Amino acid sequence: QVQLVESGGGLVQAGGSLRLSCAASGRTFSSYAMGWFRQAPGKEREFVARITGSGGGTSYADSVKGRFTISRDNAKNTVYLQMNSLKPEDTAVYYCAASRKWVVVTTGYDYWGQGTQVTVSS
Repeated sequence: QVQLVESGGGLVQAGGSLRLSCAASGRTFSSYAMGWFRQAPGKEREFVARITGSGGGTSYADSVKGRFTISRDNAKNTVYLQMNSLKPEDTAVYYCAASRKWVVVTTGYDYWGQGTQVTVSS
């Protein structure tokens, strides 16, 4: 069982930055790939970024590539999402999730956090 708690969301102006954190419980954190997803009002939850258990591999949605960076610290059981050059269309609830697979679909993730709101004003 893995419990995930996100933090770091908030209100920021377009062009600004935020750093999201996701703290995980349990002793097997490094055995899970971690993903960040987001869901805007009226839209489906969508993939943002993912990272392998070791942190050696990452991938991103085209919409955030070059602006967002995912990283993890396995000693702290924490995964991060650094978001730069934020745009109003990045406004959403951001979720972290854990998976034993290397996938981008929500159904491939076993554990989810409660989400943190990110609002980007124009």
